[in-house]
Amino acid sequence: MARHLVFNGDADGLCAAQQLRLAGFVPDHLVTGVKRDIALLERVDATAGDTVHVADISLDSNRAALTRLLDAGVQVAWHDHHFAGEIPAHPGLAAHIDTSPDTCSSLIVDALLNGRFRAWAVAAAYGDNLHAAAHAAAQAAGMSAVDEALLREFGELVNYNAYGESEADLCMPPLALFSRFAAHADPRGLIAADPLLLTRLRECFARDMAQAHSLTPTLLHDAPCGVAAYLLPDAPWARRVNGVFANELAREHPERAHAVLVEGVREGTPGYMVSVRAPTVRPAGADAVCRQFASGGGRSRAAGINWLPKAELPRLGQILAAAYP
Repeated sequence: MARHLVFNGDADGLCAAQQLRLAGFVPDHLVTGVKRDIALLERVDATAGDTVHVADISLDSNRAALTRLLDAGVQVAWHDHHFAGEIPAHPGLAAHIDTSPDTCSSLIVDALLNGRFRAWAVAAAYGDNLHAAAHAAAQAAGMSAVDEALLREFGELVNYNAYGESEADLCMPPLALFSRFAAHADPRGLIAADPLLLTRLRECFARDMAQAHSLTPTLLHDAPCGVAAYLLPDAPWARRVNGVFANELAREHPERAHAVLVEGVREGTPGYMVSVRAPTVRPAGADAVCRQFASGGGRSRAAGINWLPKAELPRLGQILAAAYP
C-alpha cells in the first residue's frame, strides 16, 4: 500500500503538503509542478489500498482522474479552496473543500490539525494574498510582528517562485524547494538553517518586479470599466512575476479588478497567459470570468487562464467589463 502526496507548486500547495507531511502522512510518491500545472492527479499510478492526499488543486479540473482512482479502490483526501463543482459522494473520498474567498488550502489543513503547524499556514496565506486571514492566524498564535513579517516575505517569495510556463522559468523547481522544507516543523527554522534560500529568491524577485513596475496599463475594452490590464512581454521574468504583480496591484488599488497578460506563442499561435484579480473590496467573480475560457479556472478572488489565443482577447475584455463595470 503506497502513499501519494499531490500538491500545487505554489506557496499554498507546498505549505499545505508540508503540514500533512509533518502530521504523519509520509509519502512514497510526490507529484507537483508549476503553479498553473493543475491536472496533476492523472500522473498518479495508484492501486486498491493506496492512499492519496491532494492539496491545493481543483477537484473539478481533476474529476476524471479522481473517478478512476476511486473506482480502483484508492482512498483520497482532498484539501482545497478552488472551484470544485459537484463533489462526488463516495466512501473513498474525504473532501475538505472550502471555496470562500478568505481561506486557502493551508488554512483548511491548519484547521484540521488544530493549528499544530500554524506558521506554515500563515506563510501560505500571505503567499495567496490573503493578508487579513494570515494576520488573524498569526495573531491567534501569538506571533511577534517581526516573525509575522518574516513569514509574509517567505510566503510571497515561495509563491512567486511557482509562476512560469515550465520549471525552466522558475528560480527553483517546486519539488527541490519542497525537499528543503522536509526537516523543518516551522518555516522560521528553515530560514535560519538555509539563509541563502531566501536571499536567492529575494534577489530574483527584486529584479523581476523592477521590470514590472516600469509598465503602464493596457486598454482591453473601449468603454469605461473597473479593470486595469497590464501586458507583459514574452520573457521568463514576465512569466515568473505575473501572479505576484497582480497580487500587488490588487492590494494597492483595492477598488478595481486587474488582469495581467503575458505574451507568448504556442504551436505557432500567439496568445497570452492571464492572471485575473477581483477587487479586494469585492473579492468575487474572478473564477467565473476565467472559467468562460477553455483553460481557465481558479477561485473567486484570484484566477487565471493558462492559455488565451490572441483572437479571444477582445472577448476577455468584454467579459471583464461586464463583470466589473
